Amino acid sequence: MTQSREDDRRGRTAAAAIVDAAFRLFAEHGYDATSVDDIAAAAGVSRSSFFRLFGSKEMVIFPDHDAILAAVEERLAASTQKSAILAVSDAVRVVLFHYIAEGPLARRRYQLTSTVPALRERELISGARYQQLFRQYISAWGDGSEESERRGELMAAAVVAAHNRVLRRWLREECEDPHVEIDEAMAQVNALFAAPAAPPATAPAAPGAILVVRTDQDLAALAEQLRSQ
Repeated sequence: MTQSREDDRRGRTAAAAIVDAAFRLFAEHGYDATSVDDIAAAAGVSRSSFFRLFGSKEMVIFPDHDAILAAVEERLAASTQKSAILAVSDAVRVVLFHYIAEGPLARRRYQLTSTVPALRERELISGARYQQLFRQYISAWGDGSEESERRGELMAAAVVAAHNRVLRRWLREECEDPHVEIDEAMAQVNALFAAPAAPPATAPAAPGAILVVRTDQDLAALAEQLRSQ
């Protein structure tokens, strides 16, 4: 047990050294010009230790999305149709505050992904995984109709857009309090989707007409004459 904890500690220390060395080298020499061997040497670890901890150069940059997705799914799975909107709001906060807890590292990653197209594409793919997960649960809380499926897809897109806007503002240091901003953003999303849809407008009924006729004609003959007009 003690040996296992010591191994975990060493692994975390080595991982932190690798991340720090990688971002420093990326800033100094560029992402493409920095190799795994460069990172391992700067971090003081072997090449095999690098791959055991990260698997690829890309994985040094991005957080553990699988772990975050698992936490998001756990929150969504604990909800019901009645608490669906609250569950989605909570799940969004799980993702946002993970990035915020990273502090300067998250901002260094943002600078890097903003300038390297391949990394930007990888980031977009990760975002799509969150959107797909939100859509899956929101749709499951519906009745299976086309309207319900469409609502789920639109709400999932709005949720991710709200998260991304607050996160980008925080990364650019334009946001004083991300807790307040995400609350406001999610309140707007909730307002869009919580209210029941308004009933479709119907055309007003055509006004009726009353015809008063004084005549000595036979009524049947008069009715036939009016129909022929």
